[in-house]
Amino acid sequence: MIGIAIGVVVAVVGAGISVVAVRRLAAHLVPGTHAPEFTLQAAKGGTVQTVELRELLASGPVVLYFYPKSFTSGCTVEAYLFAERVAEFEHLDATVIGVSGDDIETQKRFSTQECQSAFLVASDPGLRVAKRYAAALPLGFANRTSYVIAPDGTIAYSYASLDPSKHVTNVLAALQGLAPGHRPADFKS
Repeated sequence: MIGIAIGVVVAVVGAGISVVAVRRLAAHLVPGTHAPEFTLQAAKGGTVQTVELRELLASGPVVLYFYPKSFTSGCTVEAYLFAERVAEFEHLDATVIGVSGDDIETQKRFSTQECQSAFLVASDPGLRVAKRYAAALPLGFANRTSYVIAPDGTIAYSYASLDPSKHVTNVLAALQGLAPGHRPADFKS
């Protein structure tokens, strides 16, 4: 199931305001939805590896975050925020993986320079995976969308906002809700 937020783009025309277009601001998979499987090339600390969602989930929850483009200001801020708090993710047995449409050579550099070799960043050519996660924008960019995927393969939390400042805080709070002692009775690990 996909949740959709709609925004209105306006333009000032003379003394009045006219609606120019209505556009999708955010669409994302809603909690309880089965997370689409994927296999991608990813880099951590400049080293490339193949990552599969199924294998990542065997170690615990996965934080999958999509971002528009490596080395842009918002994406760099978001990478720093994730890197600064990676120990908290590890304490919750969570794997963090960032995904954009950038090629793997770019991700190798981004993984060391901006992600501080703290977590995986994957290359999603043509935004094939981003589309399956309702996180692709027009013009070949991913929407800034974060998911917490529970070990049973379902979406536990989703958040979409082009503002990078709240993604890390929000996904950590969602992960803490999955932590032992806080899991719903029907949660399968």
